[in-house]
Amino acid sequence: MVPMTTSTVASMPVSALAADVVARIGGEADLWEIAEQLVAADVGALAVGDDDDVAGVVSERDIVRALASRRDPSATTARDIAHTRLVCCDANSTVAEVAEEMMERYVRHVLIEDDGQVVGIVSARDLLGAYAAADLVDDEQ
Repeated sequence: MVPMTTSTVASMPVSALAADVVARIGGEADLWEIAEQLVAADVGALAVGDDDDVAGVVSERDIVRALASRRDPSATTARDIAHTRLVCCDANSTVAEVAEEMMERYVRHVLIEDDGQVVGIVSARDLLGAYAAADLVDDEQ
């Protein structure tokens, strides 16, 4: 296996960092169900919608904001709090390109698309982890 250097990570396709399955939740799910699904899928964000249509993204941070606003967890749905101005990238976009897009748009999650279908979600944490692991390799060389 070739060690992953910072430049290697920067040029690799972002789809290499995404999980094989996109964690999703229906728009009518309440905050309790969203939290349960985040924990069950061990992710920080969920696509809101089904396999054919993603209407938004809901994250841990969105739940915290809803609770801080004293919203009723049983009456607040994914549709109510999801971000609907979606930031997407092509599956072949490089990690560096997506990192730059995240910084320019000030977002933490980007949907990965392939032929118009959402095939992944990448987070700032995913990118940071890849770069940090590569930086360790760079330091050892």
